[in-house]
Amino acid sequence: MPAARDRAAPHATHRLPVHTARGPEALQEVLRVATYNIHKGVRGLGPRKRLEIHNLGLAVESFDADVVCLQEVRLFQHRDARRFRHGRQGWPEGGQADFLAPEGYEVAYRTNAVTRHGEHGNALLSRWPIGEVAHHDVSDHRFEQRGLLHVPVLWNGSRVHVVVAHFALLHAGRVRQVQRLAEYLAAEVPAGEPLMVAGDFNDWSEKLDTPMRAIGLARASDPAPPGWSAVHKPTFPALAPVFALDRVYLRGLRCRSTLVPRGAGWRKWSDHLPLLVELEAS
Repeated sequence: MPAARDRAAPHATHRLPVHTARGPEALQEVLRVATYNIHKGVRGLGPRKRLEIHNLGLAVESFDADVVCLQEVRLFQHRDARRFRHGRQGWPEGGQADFLAPEGYEVAYRTNAVTRHGEHGNALLSRWPIGEVAHHDVSDHRFEQRGLLHVPVLWNGSRVHVVVAHFALLHAGRVRQVQRLAEYLAAEVPAGEPLMVAGDFNDWSEKLDTPMRAIGLARASDPAPPGWSAVHKPTFPALAPVFALDRVYLRGLRCRSTLVPRGAGWRKWSDHLPLLVELEAS
């Protein structure tokens, strides 16, 4: 059986700035959130296909985030599990969400898409206690299965609703998914409680902010001087990022800062780079 993640792997030195507040034992002014499309834990094609889930585990630890939102996460994949079953750092036992969670984090996972050899979906890892987990199908058609993972997180004694999303490849489908998101939020999230919607929005043309604002969600970005437009950090493709596909939209929270880690390791572990945001109550 594959061993647990090697904490002393070579990429462990690629660490991000340390989060000063540590966990739910004290009030914490800043909530650090990461969103990352992990490409199912593998990269490459054919004989060049390689397993990156162990490096991704070290990457998640390096975020030192209170909440980690993940897309394209596998619970199982029989063909890749057979291919990578050998070696000390082979295919992990159990689901990828549990494997990636740092010690002490709570885990929520729901499947979005079922394929011939496995499945994949969205996950949330939380340093803070979580409430009842829900899943809502927002697939625009049967060839592109998409879902929302809704997890209330108890932060500083109050509920913060976190929705992990992975939207469609076509703009018209994404607009319809915004409307389904709005219907879901109206039914399931109290209007006065803080909310974030985080994930991979596939918004290549930068057209989604307007419909998201129309349903009360503002995109997290670094504070800009009056009269200046917000600058959004690109996350895709990881090798030479041009598009800011990975985002966090907010209600009842304010963004203090954003960060996209860069470097040789990050370019290899997924086709996306992660986005980290630091939030505070508004």
